[in-house]
Amino acid sequence: MDSALSDPHNGSAEAGSPTNSTTRPPSTPEGIALAYGSLLLMALLPIFFGALRSVRCARGKNASDMPETITSRDAARFPIIASCTLLGLYLFFKIFSQEYINLLLSMYFFVLGILALSHTISPFMNKFFPATFPNRQYQLLFTQGSGENKEEIINYEFDTKDLVCLGLSSIVGVWYLLRKHWIANNLFGLAFSLNGVELLHLNNVSTGCILLGGLFIYDVFWVFGTNVMVTVAKSFEAPIKLVFPQDLLEKGLEANNFAMLGLGDVVIPGIFIALLLRFDISLKKNTHTYFYTSFAAYIFGLGLTIFIMHIFKHAQPALLYLVPACIGFPVLVALAKGEVTEMFSYESSAEILPHTPRLTHFPTVSGSPASLADSMQQKLAGPRRRRPQNPSAIYEESNPKDPAAVTESKGTEASASKGLEKKEK
Repeated sequence: MDSALSDPHNGSAEAGSPTNSTTRPPSTPEGIALAYGSLLLMALLPIFFGALRSVRCARGKNASDMPETITSRDAARFPIIASCTLLGLYLFFKIFSQEYINLLLSMYFFVLGILALSHTISPFMNKFFPATFPNRQYQLLFTQGSGENKEEIINYEFDTKDLVCLGLSSIVGVWYLLRKHWIANNLFGLAFSLNGVELLHLNNVSTGCILLGGLFIYDVFWVFGTNVMVTVAKSFEAPIKLVFPQDLLEKGLEANNFAMLGLGDVVIPGIFIALLLRFDISLKKNTHTYFYTSFAAYIFGLGLTIFIMHIFKHAQPALLYLVPACIGFPVLVALAKGEVTEMFSYESSAEILPHTPRLTHFPTVSGSPASLADSMQQKLAGPRRRRPQNPSAIYEESNPKDPAAVTESKGTEASASKGLEKKEK
């Protein structure tokens, strides 16, 4: 999923421009409406379900499903890395043969797509396995070195159900590799998007604003300033975009006049929307106000993108419309509810399960280092639990239920006290 996110085509939604010089008949209004509506629906599905799964992922204890946290430094560097990757791919397509580059990329995304699709369908497929299904546990372990210097490189645990899901995903992978069919492309694209929203976590709202703001500038520059992004998007034969044919009604499943939407336009706003869902849950108000607000804002922004693209007949940087909507709408709601401080102070990386203790404030520390050291030593050397000094009391604690022992101890105390009185006289 990281490679899909790092892909340079982060966001031009582009109406079906042909990849060759052949003239195609214009699509019908019904076909165009169907294509745009399908793109909108396909974009919403991974965001909604990926956000829900991100909550379970944050609470999970499985090491193989632990999320990757994006910090503010990562967010600031991401547009620069994406720009370098985009320009590098553009030069590769200009210098080398497009056929061989796409062959290598197809094999790469073939493996990634199978793994992503298997991880996506695994929770759904588990419901269909009978209780008597022979499920065995396996472990894939790669280590480096020996003895005390042994280091784990890969440690992946899976079971028989996961192998069945992997086999089903491999069928889709072979279909994509041989035919490059748009349905197989979309299955992989949806899997990449859902895994990205689920497993990539922003640590706070400020980091999300940095990431979305940087990619806002990146998207506008590479779409409006140059033809680099559109050229790479047309030349790049990999499941890094969602596509839907505008001539589906005329040609059926063999249609080839596509409208497309980059996966970055799904994943980047999606991880921000998932962050707001986790923020809603942290408020413990049993409402998902910010999640639904940002989700509605995404629908509005993407709908506006499609409308502008259809009017001007030109590729549009979707983040130009999505970023202001996805950030602006929730912030306005927070202003109205007086929760702006809570929103920007929320830390997703510090999200702890309800049954786990959570540090809500830091203790105040003052004084010189020497005085602090003395106080630490005093606490360490402080009074410990007192032990009873009377031997009979010790015996009573060890044998409290023995009446004979208690009577004997009392007699011993009485005789000892009489002996002391005689000595004093």
